[in-house]
Amino acid sequence: MKITKVKIKNLFGIKETELDGSSIEATGKNGVGKTSIIDSIRYGLTNKSTRPYLIKQGAEEGEIIIETDTGLSINRKSRTQKSDYNLIKDGENKVSSPETFLRDIFTELQLSPVEFLNYTPAEQNRIILDLIEYPWSLETIKEWFGEIPPDVDYSKSILEVLNQIQSEKGHYFQRRQDINRMIRDKKATIEEIGTDIPNGYLVEKWEGYNLSEVYTRIEQIRKSNSEIERAKAAIENRDNKVRSFEADRDIALATLDREVMAYQTRIEKDIASLEEQLRTKRNELQGIGEKKQQKVQLIESEHKQKIAKYDAEVLQYQEFTGKIPVDYSDIQRDAKYAEDMKLHITEYRRMERLIEEREGLKLQSELITNKIELARRLPGEILQTAKLPLENMTVVDGVPMILRNSGEALPIANLSDGEKLEICVDITIAKPNHLQIVLLDGLEKLSTENRVSLYKKCREKGIMFIAARTTDDTELIITEIQEG
Repeated sequence: MKITKVKIKNLFGIKETELDGSSIEATGKNGVGKTSIIDSIRYGLTNKSTRPYLIKQGAEEGEIIIETDTGLSINRKSRTQKSDYNLIKDGENKVSSPETFLRDIFTELQLSPVEFLNYTPAEQNRIILDLIEYPWSLETIKEWFGEIPPDVDYSKSILEVLNQIQSEKGHYFQRRQDINRMIRDKKATIEEIGTDIPNGYLVEKWEGYNLSEVYTRIEQIRKSNSEIERAKAAIENRDNKVRSFEADRDIALATLDREVMAYQTRIEKDIASLEEQLRTKRNELQGIGEKKQQKVQLIESEHKQKIAKYDAEVLQYQEFTGKIPVDYSDIQRDAKYAEDMKLHITEYRRMERLIEEREGLKLQSELITNKIELARRLPGEILQTAKLPLENMTVVDGVPMILRNSGEALPIANLSDGEKLEICVDITIAKPNHLQIVLLDGLEKLSTENRVSLYKKCREKGIMFIAARTTDDTELIITEIQEG
């Protein structure tokens, strides 16, 4: 698609001029209006301008008309008194979505190839990668990865998107690092727990071990053994107990004898001294023997009761006679061991949960690794079918590379300014339906050799160019370029 006519009126510094599709070079000092033609054409193609004022001072309306050999016509008017006018026609038909339509017929490089030289390598790569033709959408991404990976600029080219997905700074890589760190932490915890758990630990056995039942059995045995010991002691100590009871009796009788003798002595003395009380004292004397007998009977009765009571107690222990206390030290030891084992149950189950969680994290890490590897593999697959803007171009790790005749592949950043501008020209003609024009502003930045070479290549490729170059000329000079 070639431009056949450009008409500019009252735009920027241009009062009125018309071009016929020939390549031109505008030269002169700053301020003479050499970039106005370029800015006007940019405005015509994009409906945008970096300048605050579009209309030439003193005019109420600025206009640009662009026509091509395919029947495309662009007519834009910037007005001060009423709304702007925009009419884009493709042949006889008015274009319904003009800006979208126009964006499809030219690239960013065509409108500012010299500025491309000042971009950072990352910006240059982005522009080149954006030109790769490969049909994709967010649904494509979802089919590949099962989701839409976060923290990715999906306005970029598909190769740039995939590069961000697999990047060490990307969500997947960082997430995998976090997961792997959690795996390591859980492994350390598992190992720490494992050091306190005996080898061959059977958690199900100790969870089902009824320690209460064992201690109940131990208590029963202990009580039985205690009864046996008490029975043995009671039986063995009966004679001693009887002797003790007899001693108590004899002491009581001896005490009684002493009391009686003393009392009798006092009575006899009272009788001697108290004749008037003789009758009474004699009666008392006569009753002493009877009272003594009563007390003797009482003492003997208590003696017999003690023996009978103790014999009854001994009789209760007869069932334990001849029995040997049971040794329950083994059961006690087993119960203590079981108690110790039960202390490990909680930590063992915690260790099991950690192992399960670790395995889940390992699976997540593997899935993320697969996605990262997929993002690294897909560019190669895409490049097999994608339409590249340049025949001698490839992409390595998300970076566009230019293949030289020597077989060497260089990134865009490593090319000379002249080579970079030639790439802009090559991209311009890469699509037959693209508008065959480049706007070259600021060519004074190039060497004469590079500038001449650029003009020559544009002419050989049949590309119209509008060039602006600062010189010492005080007047605007427009030169039609017929030869490189």
